[in-house]
Amino acid sequence: MSVTIGDIMNSHRTGRAVVMGVLNITPDSFSDGGRFLDPAAAAGQIRRMLDEGADVIDVGAESTRPGSDRVSPAEQIGRLAEIVPAAVETGALVSIDTTSAEVADFALGAGAAIINDVSAGRDDPDILTVAAQRDVPLVLMHMLGSPKTMQAEPRYDDVVAEVREFLAARIEAAVAAGASRENVIVDPGIGFGKMLEHNVALIAGVGALAQLGRPVLLGPSRKRFIGELTGIETPADRVSGTIAACLAARTGGATIFRVHDVAPLVQALAVFDAVKAGIED
Repeated sequence: MSVTIGDIMNSHRTGRAVVMGVLNITPDSFSDGGRFLDPAAAAGQIRRMLDEGADVIDVGAESTRPGSDRVSPAEQIGRLAEIVPAAVETGALVSIDTTSAEVADFALGAGAAIINDVSAGRDDPDILTVAAQRDVPLVLMHMLGSPKTMQAEPRYDDVVAEVREFLAARIEAAVAAGASRENVIVDPGIGFGKMLEHNVALIAGVGALAQLGRPVLLGPSRKRFIGELTGIETPADRVSGTIAACLAARTGGATIFRVHDVAPLVQALAVFDAVKAGIED
């Protein structure tokens, strides 16, 4: 059964798992940069992820890997011009991964349905207004600094409490801009200005973030902390670690999972949820 926006925004109440497939239209993303710049390649990947069970396709035209440089809104729109409409034509729910109000507005006009902003509206506060005017879901993510600087010795006294406080404040900023609280999704920003111990603590502490009363999105896919824990250096080989992180966060109340490798996670969630339901019965 196809997921709806209502299903996503009520997932924290119903417990339904939502899988968001990653589509990077970038030459420099950390694990798949350059693979899907061609519209035909992108369309093929979209169909593949949908066939594998993705509920949402998250399309981004600016890499946010550590140390990455900014990409202008005009260049992002140029990369997205053919791909967002093609993604929408498949019938997929499309999320636009951008910090730019201009890019978000373009993508929504082309049929995208969700804004995913890793800056939580700090890079371009007008993106909060766009979300309000368009009445669409808005992902607000925690990041320490910017992608260029975020891994320069990040420090926290209590990472879970500090990320929770940040996200609570950004929810209020979105509401003040006219967005509906019911349209907000929160993301702790795994790997965005966090060291290994911070990422592990946030996954273990997802329950505290879920207490904000909004769906929690987790994006651990192929990230460096998995390599640090397992010794796996190649990002594409970190699928099992990604699944483990998602399932651990699911026990704490996360319901939306942003991943590159859709099929293995869909399978793992099906088994996990069946076993959990059997235990509860």
